[in-house]
Amino acid sequence: MADKIENTTHFGFQSVPESEKAGRVRSVFSSVASKYDVMNDVMSGGAHRIWKDAMMDWLAPRSGQRLLDVAGGTGDISFRFLKRARHAHATVLDLTNEMLEEGKSRAEAAQLGGSLDWVVGDAMALPFADNSFDIYTISFGIRNVTCPQDALNEAFRVLKPGGRLMVLEFSQIPNDLLQWIYDRYSFNVIPNMGELIANDRDSYQYLVESIRKFPNQDTFLDMVRAAGFEIAKYRNLTMGVACLHSGWKI
Repeated sequence: MADKIENTTHFGFQSVPESEKAGRVRSVFSSVASKYDVMNDVMSGGAHRIWKDAMMDWLAPRSGQRLLDVAGGTGDISFRFLKRARHAHATVLDLTNEMLEEGKSRAEAAQLGGSLDWVVGDAMALPFADNSFDIYTISFGIRNVTCPQDALNEAFRVLKPGGRLMVLEFSQIPNDLLQWIYDRYSFNVIPNMGELIANDRDSYQYLVESIRKFPNQDTFLDMVRAAGFEIAKYRNLTMGVACLHSGWKI
């Protein structure tokens, strides 16, 4: 009998067996965890803070809501959510324990620990019951998931009826010249920054490659709809360098 051929996916510009990607991603984020927040500021010139605030503005958190923040890493999105929604609760799920440990330290410093849970888990197989959360967010994480459509399907499953999905991710600038300029910056500057600040060029080389492999705005919108979400829309941020996608479970 012939050996079964395993499906492949991308890890940056490499093609790898699907079974290997999660381990490789875990290795990347374990390596960069201690410098992750600093590198976000350096790489984006602080723009990621503006994008995350824009995410909260569109989300409009309300008192008492339950948030699931997938690939939530060091807790940036959950902290913003809890500051805007009184008596709310956030569960931060990440594939990498080292990222969560950084987040826990930040939560203690901000005195937010009582409103947060921290869970190591996989976006494609969430360890939660159906209809458990009011809001599902994933920020700069879904492009690292082995099968993003599976993650969107899981988001739909765990959201309550009336619940909302919001995805913040790097995207594509709808202008060829500006995209070319941005690519030159991404590939020539960011890996060098990674080496200088985090002593890890390879991880940041992967991160910029993963951005280029991620679907464009309209293709990803179709994926959101395919998962079952309605009133699905997107908003470009900084001319499309990043993008917010929103959908509702109705």
